[in-house]
Amino acid sequence: MNMIAPPAVTVRTGRWLGLPLAMGIVAATLCLHIALGAKFVPLDVVFEALTHRDPANFNHTIVWDLRLPRALVAIIVGASLSVAGALMQGVTRNPLAEPGILGLMAGASFAVVFGIGMLGLAGNTAIPMMAAGGSLGAACLVYLISRWVPGGATPLTLTLAGAVVTAFLGALTSVAFLLRENAFDSYRVWLSGSLAGRDLSMLMTAGPVLIVALVVAFALARQITALAMGEEVALALGVRTGWLKAQLLVCVVALTAGSVALAGPLGFVGLVIPHAVRLFTGSDYRWIVPYSAVVGAGYLLAVDVAARMMFRPAEISTGIVTALIGAPIFVYLIRKRSR
Repeated sequence: MNMIAPPAVTVRTGRWLGLPLAMGIVAATLCLHIALGAKFVPLDVVFEALTHRDPANFNHTIVWDLRLPRALVAIIVGASLSVAGALMQGVTRNPLAEPGILGLMAGASFAVVFGIGMLGLAGNTAIPMMAAGGSLGAACLVYLISRWVPGGATPLTLTLAGAVVTAFLGALTSVAFLLRENAFDSYRVWLSGSLAGRDLSMLMTAGPVLIVALVVAFALARQITALAMGEEVALALGVRTGWLKAQLLVCVVALTAGSVALAGPLGFVGLVIPHAVRLFTGSDYRWIVPYSAVVGAGYLLAVDVAARMMFRPAEISTGIVTALIGAPIFVYLIRKRSR
């Protein structure tokens, strides 16, 4: 009698067990994120502050007014960028697709800088709207350029068009910043990608949109798996590919725009996390999407802790650390998958 479980059953069991384990690790990282900083707050005080807040207690004020909003922003932004990257890689069947490389992040950043510097717009409502418009415009521009060149919209032409649009919009952003430098005094750190100084007011504006977009991404995950196998296969399985792509475009734009509005441009998160997740989940997007959300949230929490602790008492932008850590991780993942 063979007592060894079939491999497929073992993999499915591992996926089900891995998800709550990953969520537990994220919860532990959240506690460390709140505890560590310029002033160390003991973990028992963190729990006390979260469960029985005392407004007169200075440590409780640090937890609720400074650390907790920043941690919540890290969770929602890390999950959103990771899921956006996974969706883009599934739809385009391009392993290099992510909001940063395909120009959506540059479009959102340019729109915010242009709106603040040239039009005088600002505020918790205006910034997410400007970011959404910039992301959508950049996505359309990348698609039109890739369709225009010989060969049409292939993974290679999409990547090249994204690189061109990213460089172009990055240059325009620098010009706008230099022309109206005084208008960006409070946004200098944001432009490099940072979670510092984020309060709950911005999160209350962009957060619901990001949560809705994540729920939609979870709901569409099964159809993305079919689309990732090829448009003809998806059509044969009854997937309305045009309608699905339109929904995913709106979803990716919302996830990118909300993330940029909250934390500025953070590179490599949407590229690295889906690739790392595939090592465990395989190519089924019913698992890739939820795992990307959980792992991405924990990853950005950990990176933000590193940004605060690496050069104490000085703090560097989280966007710089995501690039410093993300680049070597991505090279490692490429080598591992190519073997």
